[in-house]
Amino acid sequence: MARRYRYSFTKKKEAKKGKLSAGLAAASFLLFITAVTLAYFLNDSFGFLVGGVGLFATLLSVYGFIMGLTSFSEEGRSHKTSIIGSISNGLILIVWIGVYLTGL
Repeated sequence: MARRYRYSFTKKKEAKKGKLSAGLAAASFLLFITAVTLAYFLNDSFGFLVGGVGLFATLLSVYGFIMGLTSFSEEGRSHKTSIIGSISNGLILIVWIGVYLTGL
């Protein structure tokens, strides 16, 4: 007997937490660029401002990484943005930790 197979070619929706994770990675990267620009143009006169922006961006990156990992539990969803968000937040977090450890 011939078997009937049903293929579904419908596009799955992206995981909501995955979208959030990718957005937080973009925000953290923009804050990194902002902190570097502020540090260059302010000539060490407002170090607390640069440090505050950096700390906020680091916390966004940590939260985005956690959201990216928890988004894999959403069933029936595509996880492309979850993968992109988790990897990019992890890389940005490593860069921020490197900046803090080297004292730049």
